[in-house]
Amino acid sequence: MSDTLYAEELLLLTTSVRRHLQRRAQLGIARVAKDNRIEDNPSGKSAHSIGGSNRELFSPSAPSLVASTLEELRAAIGDCRRCKLCSGRTHLVFGVGNPRAKLMFVGEGPGRDEDLQGEPFVGRAGQLLTDIITKGIGLRREDVYIANVVKCRPPDNRNPEPDEVAACEPFLKKQIELISPEIIVALGKFAVQTLLQSKMPITKLRGTWHTYQGIKLMPTFHPAYLLRNPADKKLVWEDIKKVIQEMRHEDS
Repeated sequence: MSDTLYAEELLLLTTSVRRHLQRRAQLGIARVAKDNRIEDNPSGKSAHSIGGSNRELFSPSAPSLVASTLEELRAAIGDCRRCKLCSGRTHLVFGVGNPRAKLMFVGEGPGRDEDLQGEPFVGRAGQLLTDIITKGIGLRREDVYIANVVKCRPPDNRNPEPDEVAACEPFLKKQIELISPEIIVALGKFAVQTLLQSKMPITKLRGTWHTYQGIKLMPTFHPAYLLRNPADKKLVWEDIKKVIQEMRHEDS
């Protein structure tokens, strides 16, 4: 083979690999699979994480990326096996609320109660969030939309790990795109840092308006943090008052 032909084939190969990795990056997949299996799938069975074959999984036309409703997105996610959290879950916790909500809350991940019931924020922290929504803001829980960064419970409620966040992030982004809220309240470090792509501590970010894809975003503390640090409830109330003021401005 001549040097020219060799160089041309090498260029085609590298271009193909680069495009393949770009498609994986769109879905938040950072690691390369082995033996044609999705990594962290020890069973070796075909992974139907968002439906269809691996070729469809990496395609820009993958079902999760082209879903036009939340129902279609949930169906596309299916029995997700894209990260190791799937092995310990009872239910995948997708999200709940008004699919056309003006106000959306994004938390970290399901806890024990959420994993058992398949609904976000139903435990003690969830009761506190419900009070914030109903007693603080004056809305019904079903008027807003509530979701988490990761959809499966981390073992022992530990922090989600980077690969787990990366696996779920495309689904959260698609949820936000479909709901198209006017305001997002990001609850806690992982929600804030994931949406803002920032490593700044939440103590530096909370209480100040930011934007996510043109949507106003208010970072604040997670309700679970408030259960451990009740004195900081006053700080969250200050943040929520800014949200209320902004909602009134939007409605005027």
